Amino acid sequence: MRFPVIFFILLPACIYGDIMNIDTTGASEKTAKQDKLTVKGVAASKKLAETDLNRMGKYKSKIIKVGKAKQMDPAVIAAIISRESRAGAALKNGWGDRGNGFGLMQVDKRYHKPVGAWDSEEHIKQGTDILVNSIKQIKTKFPKWTEDQCLKGGISAYNAGVKNVRSYERMDIGTTGNDYANDVVARAQWYKSKGY
Repeated sequence: MRFPVIFFILLPACIYGDIMNIDTTGASEKTAKQDKLTVKGVAASKKLAETDLNRMGKYKSKIIKVGKAKQMDPAVIAAIISRESRAGAALKNGWGDRGNGFGLMQVDKRYHKPVGAWDSEEHIKQGTDILVNSIKQIKTKFPKWTEDQCLKGGISAYNAGVKNVRSYERMDIGTTGNDYANDVVARAQWYKSKGY
């Protein structure tokens, strides 16, 4: 009796670059001051991420599930949630940014129709889809960039739009705190070490 041969295709966890390979300067002094930190840069980003770790734990299974489904590194999703809403602590009834940003990932109602509850899997899927779309647009805009550069550029575009990304070195100029991608990358690298 012959048995059919079954082939499995293993897809990488994240098809959008490796967060651990990305250079980063971390959080600006302005961002670090949110928590009255006396340090800035990568050290500040790690401290900010650490402050949010317990709250983030409530969403870890959803973040990992969405990450697998969307082939996005869960550490990147967690880092955006940390930066955008401090894992929910900065929100009032699920809203932030003067009533324009919805949910953990702060989906802007002026550009997107928010879906799901503010802390739901549906919301995290929507935020991740917006991030993936930003990365794809960056790939089109900068076809010679590496996957890692496009991931960082997409993170910057998640905050300030694709038009704001003009060069790799200055992609954060015009983002919130002028450090968005660098801060998120540093937080993501830290969350990666915590099992995200």
